[in-house]
Amino acid sequence: MSENPAFILAGNGPYDNRGCEAIVRGTVKILRHYYKDPSFFCISHFKNQEQFERQSREESDPAIIHKKTNKRQTKYDPNWLFRLPLRGVYPELYKNWMYKEMIPHIENSNSVLSIGGDNYSLDYGIPRSFTYLDDVVLGRKKPLIIWGASVGPFKKAPEYEKFMKKHLQNVTGIFARESATVEYLNEIGIRDNVYRVADPAFLMDATEPPSDKQIEIEENSIGINLSSLMARYINNGNIESWINRASAIVEEIAKKTDNKIYLIPHVTLPDSNDYLFLKEVKERIKTSEKEIILLPPIYNASETKWIISRMKLFAGARTHSTIAALSSNVPTLSFAYSIKARGINKDIFGHEDYCLNPEKLTPETVAKKIELMLEKREEIRSELKASIPRIEDKALLAGKALMKITL
Repeated sequence: MSENPAFILAGNGPYDNRGCEAIVRGTVKILRHYYKDPSFFCISHFKNQEQFERQSREESDPAIIHKKTNKRQTKYDPNWLFRLPLRGVYPELYKNWMYKEMIPHIENSNSVLSIGGDNYSLDYGIPRSFTYLDDVVLGRKKPLIIWGASVGPFKKAPEYEKFMKKHLQNVTGIFARESATVEYLNEIGIRDNVYRVADPAFLMDATEPPSDKQIEIEENSIGINLSSLMARYINNGNIESWINRASAIVEEIAKKTDNKIYLIPHVTLPDSNDYLFLKEVKERIKTSEKEIILLPPIYNASETKWIISRMKLFAGARTHSTIAALSSNVPTLSFAYSIKARGINKDIFGHEDYCLNPEKLTPETVAKKIELMLEKREEIRSELKASIPRIEDKALLAGKALMKITL
């Protein structure tokens, strides 16, 4: 067992996205299983300095040190505006500026893991900052692993797909978290550096909230996570229309089921805040005999997982909210707007029956699907109890594959 190695976990978002925190917690657990007393430098993209300082201050694991990338902070950020021309004229200088705080740690690190789940996709635009990360690390002759990720597809941008094919062939390893990614990479001719694993978040422990944040969860409740991000896939970004439809969906679920409903935020970033979105949704629900509880955004990733684990059924949009539910053996309906949810469901169940694509997100369809899943609840829970240990083993084996690559 290698002693005291240092790992760089790079490219992630802040813990205000509980999925980003879950990936870190699961990754640290995996690496501690294979390496003795590892330390971790987390080089993440933060929205502002205050967010970075708060996360550094509140970090619960003493082996994790947080660093930040240099990125555009605001629309008129003078540092970014000054350096923007470098991106086109002197790309190497720009890449090195972006990852300035990571560079001193590369030489003495075991490897650099590019974490974040779905960074290498078109879900959030061209993933330029992540290919820059790869270039900075590989240019210094260190292993670069795309870790526990979904990759692609890039079919909507054929020229960019050609670029990404060449780029991905040069990274040390692609640790794919679901079979849909492996199939896509195989389709575009990338095979030799691909390793089939599972999302590290499956291994994150659930933690009961401390006394100052304690919450009582009523038995046989339904948990729901919806996000403003889904408007992009449902009605071309019309947020008002999506809030109204989401309100109707929650209202229909309350009408058709005999359960208390908890609205559970999973991402609370300034520009993508589930709590504020769900607050609007709740306020627009016209009539409901059932109590609908909106959880405050005070729970970290493992505490949120504990809350989700108490649900009779969970329906979620954020991928890692559904991973928290699935890994707790909670029957889960995934609102699937990308490759990741469908791939994860197929790997667990062998089918996509518990996924709903954006075009099917109507109040009647969602409520009907939840009714059917409640009827099959024990059967689904049994399937999860049989499948999840296999998925957790796949997540854990990422550490074994990493040891082989970096020996």
